[in-house]
Amino acid sequence: MNIDLLGAFLVGMMGAGHCIGMCGGISAVISMNTSNSKAPRWLFILLYNFGRILSYSVFGFIIGGVFVSIAVTSESYSALVYLRIFAGILMCLLALYIANWWKGLVYIEVIGKQLWKYISPLTKPLLPLKTPFHAIPFGFLWGWLPCGLVYSTLSWAAVSGGAINGSLIMFAFGIGTLPAMFLVGVGAHALQSFINNSITRNISALLLLTYGIHTVYIALHQLI
Repeated sequence: MNIDLLGAFLVGMMGAGHCIGMCGGISAVISMNTSNSKAPRWLFILLYNFGRILSYSVFGFIIGGVFVSIAVTSESYSALVYLRIFAGILMCLLALYIANWWKGLVYIEVIGKQLWKYISPLTKPLLPLKTPFHAIPFGFLWGWLPCGLVYSTLSWAAVSGGAINGSLIMFAFGIGTLPAMFLVGVGAHALQSFINNSITRNISALLLLTYGIHTVYIALHQLI
């Protein structure tokens, strides 16, 4: 498996506690807005998460394509190397955030709050969810929720070398978040307690910090 895809998947898994805090409550909204559908709750939750992961993949496709196009047009791939250094730094900041050592990453989420003001009203006409398949566009729109974890991974997609690679990185990230988001959505509260355990968070943060430093090191080596 490509190391970037594996890394993105692990970022999604290790950042699951943040995902639950940001989006976990939406499962309650889905449960209360299903128009008395006979479909099982888990199907709504699953298709909501499918829509959310789809939105991440679209983000990655756009970002990866745009940045590689800029590099090709300017004939300067060193810009991608510098951006990869930036992505590695964001990974380190994300590690500090996950471990509750420093919350500076939340300031990055301010970037998306202005856009979210225009997107969030689009979710209201979809409620109550008439069928499980209505949860897909609902999840797609909620994927635009300002999130430092997503933004950090998007910086990674930007330096992936192309639209397809960027999309795959964000898809792998989304799949990494799926187990926690789905299980919490269907009521597996024990998992949330495990993810939010300080030991789990610190180990996850140390692994992510190591990966971020490794990313910066590889990028600096390419400049030499």
